[in-house]
Amino acid sequence: MCGIVGYTGARSAVDPLIEGLRRLEYRGYDSAGIALGTPTALFIEKRAGKLANLESALSPNIPTVHSGISHTRWATHGGPTDRNAHPHVDNEGKLAVIHNGIIENYSELKTDAGVDQQSRATVVAGAGGLSLGRMDSLSLGECRAGGG
Repeated sequence: MCGIVGYTGARSAVDPLIEGLRRLEYRGYDSAGIALGTPTALFIEKRAGKLANLESALSPNIPTVHSGISHTRWATHGGPTDRNAHPHVDNEGKLAVIHNGIIENYSELKTDAGVDQQSRATVVAGAGGLSLGRMDSLSLGECRAGGG
C-alpha cells in the first residue's frame, strides 16, 4: 500500500513528514521519499527499501523549510529502486509529484506532452512541468487514476 503525507506549518517539515511515514509503515511498502520546497529549488531524497534507508540518506544539512510532501510506495509498475521511488520531478526540478494508484492514460499524456520519461509518475511530473511553463491547455485534471 502507498501512503502520502503532506505538511505545512511552523515547524521544520522534515520531522513531521518522516513521522507521518513511520505511522504508515504497518501498511507495507518498498520505498520512501521526501520533497521539500526550499526558496531556491526542490530538495528531493528517495530510497528503495525501508524508511531507515531514507532517514540515513538525509543529510544533517537539510534546509529548514516549513512545507513538504513524502511518500511510501508499493511497486505496481517498475521495480522497487531508488529511481522508481516517489517523489518524481519534472525536467526543470520545479514540480514534485507523488501519487497512489496507476496512471491509466500514461501513454496519452506522454504523447500529448511530448515528454521522454518512462515511468508513469515521471510522465505526470514532466507533463505538469511543461504545463506550468506553457500555461496552456494541458490539464493534469485529466489524469485518470485507477486502483492500485
